[in-house]
Amino acid sequence: MRRFSLQTVFIMIIAILFEACGYKPSAAYARAVVGEKVSTSVVISKEDPENSVLIKDAVDGAVVTVFHSSLVPKSQSESHLVIRVSNPSYTPVQYDQNGFVIAYRMRVILYIDRYTNGMKRSYTARGYYDFSVTPNAVITDQQRFEAIRYAAQKAIVAYVNQIAAEGVK
Repeated sequence: MRRFSLQTVFIMIIAILFEACGYKPSAAYARAVVGEKVSTSVVISKEDPENSVLIKDAVDGAVVTVFHSSLVPKSQSESHLVIRVSNPSYTPVQYDQNGFVIAYRMRVILYIDRYTNGMKRSYTARGYYDFSVTPNAVITDQQRFEAIRYAAQKAIVAYVNQIAAEGVK
C-alpha cells in the first residue's frame, strides 16, 4: 500500500479547488485577446538604438513565455504589436553614509499599439528595476543593459495584465 505525504495530499486538494472554481491563468485571458499568432515590431529610437534592440528581444521573449503564443510574420498574425520605447531613465534610490549613490531605479515606459481584426488599441505600460552599484562608480553598459531588459520585462508583464483584464470582460 502506497502512503501519500501530507504535503502531497495538500497540493492535490489545492489543485482540485483551483480546477473546481474555474481558475485560469491571466495568460489564457490575454491569449484570448491577442490570439495564437502574434507579430511584433519595435520603433527604433534614433537616440538610443541599442535599447530598442533589447526591448525587441524582451517583447519577443514575453510573447512566447507569457502569452504562450507563436511569433509569426506580420502577414500571418492575428495581432500585431507596435512598440515604442521612452528613453529609459535612472533615479537614485539609495545613498551610503557618505552621500554616494549605491542604488538606482531604471524606469522604462512602453507605448504599445495592438492591431487585431483591423482595430487599433493603444496601451502604456511601465516597468521598474532597482539595481545596486558600488559607491561613486559609473554605471557600466552591462548593468545598464540588464536593468533595461528587466524593466522592459516588467513593463511587458504590466501590459499582459491590461490585456488579460480585457479578456475577462
